[in-house]
Amino acid sequence: MPQPGTLELETTQTPPRLRVRGDWTLAHYAQLKSQIQRTPESASSGGAQVDLAELGQLDTAGAALLGRWLGEERLLEVASNTPGLPVERLALLRTVGQALNTCPSTPGEPSGPALVEVLAHIGCAVSDFAKQVMALLGFIGLTLECLLRSLLWPRRWRITSLVAHIEQTGFNAIPIIALLTFMVGAVVAFLGATVLAEFGATIYTVHLVAFSFLREFGVLLTAILMAGRTASAFTAQIGSMKANEEIDAIRTLGLDPMELLVLPRMLAMLISLPILTFIAMLCGIVGGGMVSTLMLDVSPAMFLSILQSDIPVRHLYIGLAKAPFFAFLIAVIGCLEGFKASGSAKSVGDHTTSSVVQSIFVVILLDAMAALFFMEMGW
Repeated sequence: MPQPGTLELETTQTPPRLRVRGDWTLAHYAQLKSQIQRTPESASSGGAQVDLAELGQLDTAGAALLGRWLGEERLLEVASNTPGLPVERLALLRTVGQALNTCPSTPGEPSGPALVEVLAHIGCAVSDFAKQVMALLGFIGLTLECLLRSLLWPRRWRITSLVAHIEQTGFNAIPIIALLTFMVGAVVAFLGATVLAEFGATIYTVHLVAFSFLREFGVLLTAILMAGRTASAFTAQIGSMKANEEIDAIRTLGLDPMELLVLPRMLAMLISLPILTFIAMLCGIVGGGMVSTLMLDVSPAMFLSILQSDIPVRHLYIGLAKAPFFAFLIAVIGCLEGFKASGSAKSVGDHTTSSVVQSIFVVILLDAMAALFFMEMGW
């Protein structure tokens, strides 16, 4: 039957003897701790001999309690000099004693005010953001340097890899891009017609759809979709290669991972995203035209006539001009996060999520800055 652990200090002999008896387990932890607190400190500091011969059951909690009380070095000494102590208990005491040498003997300092912790978290977040920005700028410079160096050696161009990535990032993305922008165009036209009907200006729904998709929605929706679809794929692919040590093998073979992995993906995005943006513009306008035809009694011929006469072509150029910048940043961020991944599956998943979040954030930020710039320039 289990017996709770006890401490008995015998002072009838010199030096005094401290007998450790019973079960020192987690079930009796509170009781044992209170007994230790009532025992004189001189007994644990070397003023008494410790006898473990009658020690019963022992687990990690009890061994750690003995180690904290006696001290790591004395615990090892007592355990080694106790005859008849079972081998498994001796091994547990030695393991816990050695582990306690590397653990702090006192708990950490109490946390400060909540405001201080919030400010500390903000400071850490700002510091991490600055490091990510510096890493991104450095990787952009490395990518541009590798691109310029590769342009001088046409034999090193990897056309097969480039075409494969164009198919993956561009051709395979056409259905989702077309469907999404078509539905968004229909929704924009429906909402615009509902609001403008109160002013008797429903005909300007055509202008609303055309302006919004040529300047903003076409390129922005395409870039956000590509950030979620393609940047994550780039990060997962490169991160898995790094986890499997394939990138180290590439370097061992004397090949450049930037030239082999990053350039084809970046060039494929530079080619695919402007084309997908143009398709998104057309599908969004078609969706708006369909709603205009069904709800506003605007014939397709009138819709096209308004587009041709009232919508300047510069809006198309403004929307397409932003696509290469978005494509470059999405590809670079996706590849950079892939190279940051370590050998675990969790790291690959975390960096894949980070690449999507960073890409969408950068795309929206750059689009807002471009909108302000074009507005100030009167374009």
